[in-house]
Amino acid sequence: MKPESDFSQGRRGAIEPIQSGKTRITIALDDDILEWFRNRVRASGGGDYQTLLNQALHEYIQNRAEQP
Repeated sequence: MKPESDFSQGRRGAIEPIQSGKTRITIALDDDILEWFRNRVRASGGGDYQTLLNQALHEYIQNRAEQP
């Protein structure tokens, strides 16, 4: 039989705190979009697709702002 778990020091909420200036959201993406970002991360040897997606969105916004 497994020993009982001690949750006396447990806390509710997210496990990892969110960095200042970021907001956690839930978003539905097409499977092929998500797979493309995940594959790019794997090919580069690591990281996370969420950071890559965030960078891509920043680049898109910057490029759009520069267009008349």
